[in-house]
Amino acid sequence: MVFRYAIATGRGTRDTSVDLRGALVIPKVNHRATITNPTELGALLRAIEGYSGQATTRLALQLSALSFVRPGELRLARWTEIDFDKAIWVVPAATMKMKRPHRVQLARQAIVILRELHGITGQGEFVFPAVDLVRRCMSNNTLNAALRRLGYAKEEVSVSGFRATASTLLNEMGRWNPDAIERQLAHMEENDVRRAYMHAAEFWNERVEMMQVWADYLDQLRYGASVDRGIRPFVRSQG
Repeated sequence: MVFRYAIATGRGTRDTSVDLRGALVIPKVNHRATITNPTELGALLRAIEGYSGQATTRLALQLSALSFVRPGELRLARWTEIDFDKAIWVVPAATMKMKRPHRVQLARQAIVILRELHGITGQGEFVFPAVDLVRRCMSNNTLNAALRRLGYAKEEVSVSGFRATASTLLNEMGRWNPDAIERQLAHMEENDVRRAYMHAAEFWNERVEMMQVWADYLDQLRYGASVDRGIRPFVRSQG
């Protein structure tokens, strides 16, 4: 458009962008299968809750939905990274894709899951050890294989897809600063100035509130409560 305008106004004689056709390769984007419809997400959460395989696999899927960390970060989680008193999981730089430590605020529901897990795997190093060797973490294929056992095809949902699910629905709530969501997802900003700003800002207080609201929202979906995108924390009835 710029070159056409230049030629039309006598500022140029030739569209040199033609020379670049076919020279620039468009990167292939791998879209992760994900569910963003609240009703369908609730059905998935109920299916996971009824998973009849290894308890650690079921709990890993539930924690993945709550924390929306990358699958590798989840599988490599160590008990030394979990602070139950402060309700924080500090993922070390060595585990992170971007090689920077990342703090994950743990909602009440996540703490309940981790305490149950501690009773199963707390004597070892990994939160999610391999079934056949506790000195090794859970296999890369375990969680996606569990989703297939639950009847979900790879085109429908993947463990990585929980990140897109959270990003989409949290943004649709219109309640959170998009930068806070991106920071919680540990996305790396390409712009140097923006990256420095995002890393410095942290948005920690907002992220703490957001993670609890997200956990309550998932409870609403799982237990079939009426849900709106503005969402208020859901409290299960007692007795």
